[in-house]
Amino acid sequence: SLPQDSSDDIEDVSLFDADDDVSRRSKKSKIRHPVASFFHLFFRVSAIVVYLLCELLTSSFIACMVTIILLLSCDFWAVKNVTGRLMVGLRWWNQVDDDGRSHWVFEARKVSAQGGKTSSEAESRIFWLGLITCPMIWVIFAFSALFSFKVKWLAVVVMGVVLQGANLYGYIRCKVGSRKNLTSMATNYLGKQFLRQ
Repeated sequence: SLPQDSSDDIEDVSLFDADDDVSRRSKKSKIRHPVASFFHLFFRVSAIVVYLLCELLTSSFIACMVTIILLLSCDFWAVKNVTGRLMVGLRWWNQVDDDGRSHWVFEARKVSAQGGKTSSEAESRIFWLGLITCPMIWVIFAFSALFSFKVKWLAVVVMGVVLQGANLYGYIRCKVGSRKNLTSMATNYLGKQFLRQ
């Protein structure tokens, strides 16, 4: 009877540990900042939708242009100042010193003493997916406007590329570090891909 009880205890402990791992995983993938996650995508997607449906909604180019630029500006501010800090623990800004020289400052949240991150995997995926996909869509719009000779829309599309591209560049620099680190990472990645083949 004694060996059977000890094996039951071992099974109970292993099941308990498995349940604990599952609960840890679900906490890790839970969205902790739903409002920030919503607005991270809302302004970006809204600007794209307004651009696509603008000619169907109104005939006023100025109204469409102002709406799109306002949405892009709100997106730039929200991503740079709020959602990047909350969702992935990164932020960047430009600082001008007394000599008039411009310095880019990149910060990343320090890992807590327990070794766990305060941002979840789901939020990180939402953040990076929105940050990378939307500038690519604006680049496609830029080529489309250029090749279809819609010169008046080219200025709006360039604003989209510049504002969303600046945030993408800033956060990539935050994530990877300096430009030297970025080039060495790209070289290492290409080297590994070459060796695999």
